[in-house]
Amino acid sequence: MLIGFAGHLTGYNGSFSFLKPGQSYGSHSYVGMRGFCAFLGACLPPFVFLIVFRMSLSVGVALLASMLVLLDTGCITLSQYILLDPILMFFILGAVLSMVMFQSYSSRPFSALWWLWLALTGVNLAGAMGVKFVGLFVVILVGVNTARDLWKLLGDLTLTLDVILYHLAARVICLILLPLTLYALIFVVHFTVLNKSGPGDGFFSSAFQSRLIGNNLHNASMPEYLAYGSVVTLKNVRAAAGYLHSHWHLYPEGVGARQQQVTTYSHKDHNNLWIVKKHNAEYDSESPLEFVHHGDIIRLEHKATGCNLHSHQQEAPLTKKHLQVTAYGTNGTGDSNDFWRIEVTSDKHKVKVLRSQIRLLHLATSCVLGSTGKTLPKWGWEQSEVTCSPYLRESPDTLWNVEDHEHHRLPKISVSILKPSFLEALVESHIVMLRANSGMKPKEHEVTSKPWHWPINFQGLRFSGVNTTDVRIYLLGNPVIWWLNLSGLILYVVLALCAAVSLQRGFILCSEVKEVFTLLLGSGGQLMSWWLLHYVPFFFMGRVLYYHHYFPAMLFSSMLTAVTLSSLLQLCTTVLCPSRQQAVNAIGMSLLAGALLYSFYLFHPLAYGMVGSLADEPDSPMAGLRWMDSWDF
Repeated sequence: MLIGFAGHLTGYNGSFSFLKPGQSYGSHSYVGMRGFCAFLGACLPPFVFLIVFRMSLSVGVALLASMLVLLDTGCITLSQYILLDPILMFFILGAVLSMVMFQSYSSRPFSALWWLWLALTGVNLAGAMGVKFVGLFVVILVGVNTARDLWKLLGDLTLTLDVILYHLAARVICLILLPLTLYALIFVVHFTVLNKSGPGDGFFSSAFQSRLIGNNLHNASMPEYLAYGSVVTLKNVRAAAGYLHSHWHLYPEGVGARQQQVTTYSHKDHNNLWIVKKHNAEYDSESPLEFVHHGDIIRLEHKATGCNLHSHQQEAPLTKKHLQVTAYGTNGTGDSNDFWRIEVTSDKHKVKVLRSQIRLLHLATSCVLGSTGKTLPKWGWEQSEVTCSPYLRESPDTLWNVEDHEHHRLPKISVSILKPSFLEALVESHIVMLRANSGMKPKEHEVTSKPWHWPINFQGLRFSGVNTTDVRIYLLGNPVIWWLNLSGLILYVVLALCAAVSLQRGFILCSEVKEVFTLLLGSGGQLMSWWLLHYVPFFFMGRVLYYHHYFPAMLFSSMLTAVTLSSLLQLCTTVLCPSRQQAVNAIGMSLLAGALLYSFYLFHPLAYGMVGSLADEPDSPMAGLRWMDSWDF
């Protein structure tokens, strides 16, 4: 929404297709959208500086941390395109900065600046969650720190219980109620602006679709009750599920019976249409009209192919304990395995369009028709599996409702009364998003990665350009910075362990060493936990993962590296006389900054464009810089 708003303000008319990377913008106004993302990306180094300065009270450490982000080619590449990542990282660091600034005013509770930073923390939390669901990690981060602060306040015996309750109320208002309100307002605007029908309508329930202008259910009218001869679409009740669907393609050899595939498909399609017939007779338009009732035995004929919905004693393609569902027969003629008993779950009478939830029980095998939600392989066009489940317990997977309904002999009613409330639409949209997100699969030839690849900078991602005549952009973190961060993580564990043991055992330490150890275990420990919080959960995600998912964690890793290297340098200089310590520290930090600048000089073409021969050619400007075979620039 922010990208669209930036485009709207700068003359973009919303008509560019965004089909593939490298596509020419032509006369479309895109600079405002790219400029907006670049501006938010440019805010990251100063945010890092302020966070680390507040945590370490050292300008040198804060400068080093901000340089690690400023000179990273990966952050630059992500920030110069129309992408979600710079916006997400802006709100994540905005929330952390606001939290750190709020904590710095702990000695002036309930002052204007105290309230300002507390409220800004809540605003940034809403923003982070509003960009991507991984914004939840920074919500947890702030929640844990808030709980720790409240626990400290509870132990402060100079505070009355009333004051502690005021502190609790302030945090509830600014960190729970304010973000939730803003988050809901985002969706108020979203539903107001995005109010037209599109190709993704089928992911949502029939009631949700009735809100969308241009959808066939918006202000629509159709026959109220199902009758024999009706042409219908059946939608699975489970959120983000699809329509009962078939097509001419057969199940492949070795996958049950080689009959016509039956799936669920999330998009509107003529292959979603089925004709309702009696199990023992063809529909006769001259015979008296008969409604379908609870308990009737019916056949469903696929309108496009003339095959009947069918099941038999063959295992399903993916869910092996379930039975296979196919489409079988010719021109509506099949066998007894095409017979289904219809059950209406609530009003056990006639089948009401959109409102009634029905189950289809297979007469021959006593199983129930359902959608498992599992994605079929490429032979099934990556649509969802439909099975006949032997488990008869009622669940959303085995419930269906009639959505589209045509019958030339029946009167029509308006379906406008089915529009959901805002809260119902909000909940449903989140269920759909979560299911779609968890079910994401890689596209053909798409470069995916695993979480263990990320800290070692194992593999980048080609953004644009392939040939030697193209200007090529390649998403890859500055290798010197990323490997320095990896070393910093290992070094931090060693130093923190030494510091913890030394302090626990009561070793006699000079004041400088104690100060360094306190910084390592305090601020360093926080940064380490924040890095873990933004990295470790990806190991447990079942969805497809990409290299760019690591960048929020990389920001915290860079901050930790600055604290760790500065602490190591200070520990090494404690053997020198005080007059030389500052000079040696300054020289060490300057050499490190120089090395970072030189590494940026070497690798900056990754972000700003490589021209000429590829890196494995001796005459390439990037020759000798392809340090890992997995880097394909």
